[in-house]
Amino acid sequence: MDNKTKWVKNRIPASDCAKNMSLMDVGTIKKVRDFHRSFPQYSVTPLAALDNLAAAMGVGGIYIKDESYRFGLNSFKALGCTFALASFIAQTVGVPVWELDYQTLISPGMKDKLGDYTFYATTDGNHGRAVAWAASRIGQKSVVYMPKGCPQVRLENIRREGAEAYITDSNYDDTIRFTAALAEKTPGGVIVQDTAWEGYEDIPGWIMQGYGVMSLEACEQLTELGVTPTHMLIQAGVGAFAGSAQGLASNFYGEDSPVTFVVEPTAAACHYNSVLRGDGVAVSVTGDMDTIMAGLACGEPNILSWEILKNKSAYFATIEDSAAARGMRVLGAPLRGDPRVISGESGASSMGFLTELLTSADLAELREQAGIDKDSRILLFSTEGDTDPDNYRDVVWNGKYPL
Repeated sequence: MDNKTKWVKNRIPASDCAKNMSLMDVGTIKKVRDFHRSFPQYSVTPLAALDNLAAAMGVGGIYIKDESYRFGLNSFKALGCTFALASFIAQTVGVPVWELDYQTLISPGMKDKLGDYTFYATTDGNHGRAVAWAASRIGQKSVVYMPKGCPQVRLENIRREGAEAYITDSNYDDTIRFTAALAEKTPGGVIVQDTAWEGYEDIPGWIMQGYGVMSLEACEQLTELGVTPTHMLIQAGVGAFAGSAQGLASNFYGEDSPVTFVVEPTAAACHYNSVLRGDGVAVSVTGDMDTIMAGLACGEPNILSWEILKNKSAYFATIEDSAAARGMRVLGAPLRGDPRVISGESGASSMGFLTELLTSADLAELREQAGIDKDSRILLFSTEGDTDPDNYRDVVWNGKYPL
């Protein structure tokens, strides 16, 4: 295997991240889950146990959370958007968010009390579709902008949920700046992003808490199986999902927390480069960030999640597109007896890294350092299904992006 994967051990000095970790308090996330349970679309997504793959690769267990089933939207993103919009509404009308449920949110009385808003978002596809879906259910407008290179099918999926949606000529981070400026000058405009910057932290924090429901489900499903994970792989774009998963797992397991790897595309490795820098200051990546892992093609870390990741995550790695494609194929064509997981380019990135980690001679040092052996039990998250069906078939059927 031509292994171009890079990795670095996190040696950033510890800092006080208690406030950020409190976002992912287990009791709080259980209350967020109670909110989600009020949605008729809610159900617990599967945790696929890949027992035969684990045996073939010499570890004790491989478990992957399959978010292709979430809310009928083919990704986990609605968990964050729905709770963020509910929290914004609760703050606006002056009631505790825990008093709101789905029926209250969609009621005409709530619309009359709230008034008219337009929710703006930047996305490669999944987040914008989730914002549009959530906004339409509470009778509000949404406007979504996508960075250049996004496939038409994702644009049309967003429009089908009721949003105005457009593809720009800019990269992800520049498109966020454009969208945020547009929201600011629009009466009733609200930017809904899972990335946080100075002065914009409430909504990203609520989104991270919504994402935490996925991790809470996974931890509880593992507990039902009698499994405590020794290792966890989490992919990062801006880092909101990664920070959410890391924070929830650290709070859930305490001293038994898994050793965590944060995985990014080589072309958009802002967290990896931040750890290389070593002083705890986040580093941004600029340029086109051309990668098939479009959901991870983000150059500026979320300042909320970065505080969690730099304190709690052990290793940071970058992978090439070919590794993500291999992850899609491994999950899409499983060993006999293992469940099939349909995973998109970003969703399969952690599996792509894991297959290299467990099989490549070049990563033997990393395996030894991280304590990976025959008893290791590894948790991953497939955060999306085949959100670009044509490209999915090109990769899985036709061998696009070979090793």
